[in-house]
Amino acid sequence: MDWAWIPITIWAAACQTTRTALQKHLKGRLSTNGASFTRFAYGLPLALAYLAATVLATGRPTPAPHAEFLGWMLLGAVAQILATNLLILALTMRNFVVGTAYSKTEAIQAAAFGMVMLGEPVSAGGIAAILIGTVGVLLISLKGSRNLLHDFLWGWRETPALIGIGSGALFAVSAISFRAASLSLDETFMPLAAATTLAWAVSVQILLMLGWLLWREPGELRRVAAAWRPGLVVGMASAAGSAGWFTAMAMQVAAYVRMLGMVEMVFTFLVAYLIFRERPARSEIAGVALLLAGILLSLAVRLG
Repeated sequence: MDWAWIPITIWAAACQTTRTALQKHLKGRLSTNGASFTRFAYGLPLALAYLAATVLATGRPTPAPHAEFLGWMLLGAVAQILATNLLILALTMRNFVVGTAYSKTEAIQAAAFGMVMLGEPVSAGGIAAILIGTVGVLLISLKGSRNLLHDFLWGWRETPALIGIGSGALFAVSAISFRAASLSLDETFMPLAAATTLAWAVSVQILLMLGWLLWREPGELRRVAAAWRPGLVVGMASAAGSAGWFTAMAMQVAAYVRMLGMVEMVFTFLVAYLIFRERPARSEIAGVALLLAGILLSLAVRLG
């Protein structure tokens, strides 16, 4: 089904919105690396359950890993960890709004990396849609900026913005790498290929971060264990979202998946307006309108 990646991506974006909201419960209780480790460690059981359910439902064997798969999977796993740490670093800087806003350039960077790394071109209409959506996301993300026009036009030159752009680049590399890993398995049922890649990636990320914590932050593991209740919920939401992202990106070009995934910003906007009764700024409303226009255009281009 050529359109199946659409609801899967929307599901992934909704899970990511939920995970972001739930992670507030861990703020201050764990270090940056501890919070990242919690996301992977408590999400592994659900990732393995997704793989087992896919195998049982289809009756197919789990695809066997090989050198090409392991290379792409490892690149994606490391890039995702580094991207997350850069994003958290941007949040600690004075002008963190600019940093987080420019991390949202992931979709346009995914289009560029996809063409370079996998030779997957994105049409002119697709590029236009991604650019429109990216402008919309920047307008939404720059809420709270002291000088909106300046930050929108020239904020990319600031250190937080450069860190944010670096974070977006690494997230794009991880998306492309995970897609390449899934495709390299030569599995015709793409959800099974995606589930295999997810299980391997999360396992490797846990091992990498466990080694780092034992070396640099040994006391953090006790705090991770103590925070098992919120950590379990965050991990499950993260794994559910990752299952959606991996599956969608195995089925469709990563740039289009990440473009549609920007609907997360719309979800966040609606939660702030409908639940927390926050009054939206005019720039936010314009940003949401542009983002929705970009999403609709990208879907029309891809499905048309």
